[in-house]
Amino acid sequence: MAIEISTDATNAAIASIQRYFATNLNEEIGGLGAGALLSFFLKEIGPVVYNKGVADAQTRMQERVMELDVEVYEEAFTYWAKQGRQGARQK
Repeated sequence: MAIEISTDATNAAIASIQRYFATNLNEEIGGLGAGALLSFFLKEIGPVVYNKGVADAQTRMQERVMELDVEVYEEAFTYWAKQGRQGARQK
């Protein structure tokens, strides 16, 4: 499955890559080069990040499912206990 990002995210990422090169490497990289680098990262490294996100979400969902019985547990056969003396037979 290819990892795709929106056009706005692509444009922002390309600008960020260009700024990174200029600021940290004292090099200029054009929009085409930055776009190619972004494409490489999305294809090569993107799946690792994506899979980690899926695994984290799955772990969190499993934790929530394990807590489900505690969160929504309802005690059975409580009618008479809730009635107290009112539900007792009159002698």
